[in-house]
Amino acid sequence: MTDISPAALRGAVDLSALRGRPAATSAQAAASAGDAAPASGALIRDVTDDTFGEVLELSRTVPVVVDLWAEWCGPCKQLSPILEKLTKELAGRVVLAKVDVDANPQLAQGFRAQSIPMVVALVAGQPVPMFNGAVPEEQVRQVFDQLLQLAAQNGVTGALPVGDEQPDDAAAEEPPLPPLHAEAYAAIEEGDYATAIRAYEKALAENPRDDEARAGLGQVRLLDRVQGLDLQQARAAAAAAPQDIDAQFAVADLDIAGGHVEDAFGRLLDLFAVLAADERTPVRERLVELFGLIGADDPRVVSARTRLASLLF
Repeated sequence: MTDISPAALRGAVDLSALRGRPAATSAQAAASAGDAAPASGALIRDVTDDTFGEVLELSRTVPVVVDLWAEWCGPCKQLSPILEKLTKELAGRVVLAKVDVDANPQLAQGFRAQSIPMVVALVAGQPVPMFNGAVPEEQVRQVFDQLLQLAAQNGVTGALPVGDEQPDDAAAEEPPLPPLHAEAYAAIEEGDYATAIRAYEKALAENPRDDEARAGLGQVRLLDRVQGLDLQQARAAAAAAPQDIDAQFAVADLDIAGGHVEDAFGRLLDLFAVLAADERTPVRERLVELFGLIGADDPRVVSARTRLASLLF
């Protein structure tokens, strides 16, 4: 059983880097929530690799509990009714997202689901571990209470409307994507990361202040680099060659994609510290790219920038 505390919100890169659809705004995600949800007011919904971006953004408004399960899993069938019952009792303060791991391997890999049932939460776009295995209702209730406390500490205090009630902006139409952004999203959905990268680069060439294109470019470059990588093989290669830049880059990218931001930054900063001055440039550039992906105001970025500056001067 996980004791959820503020330290548990170690989060990571925005998990939208692991899915192929554009993220809506929080309001848009809440407004569209009923499209694929049962009659419980979108509080309980099936989520796929393609629709994960909706609940990811929704978690910036209301905490989302993610139930990773499979049809063949007996303990899953014991736990799921408990999760659904407590979600309904909380009347919109929590959303339950159900993920069939067999049908959605990308999400299963992203959450590192080695056994099921596995329950995690999303708070402000970041993952929070909850528990594994079938758990008695009273203990699940306690963890839900801890989750709500953690969410409140991070400013996530919204609620979804229950029943027929709709948000005020439910009828608002989502503005069309700029052409190059649309081209990039379409390419990502096809797994054509090279085309997506070119589209984002062209968008930035046309408008260097296009922050959405810059963020998208960082995410798709990360996706392009980690596809096909095996974590154990990458770690073994990095351990065998501590000063091999490419080997260390591979593990850092996998750590970022998997949510281990501090591990990735620490690995690259340690590498930077031992390299000769004329070998450091690629490592500094990769760190700067990852800083932009995580966000300049993130405390992990601030700490890493401080250490990088001390190594530079």
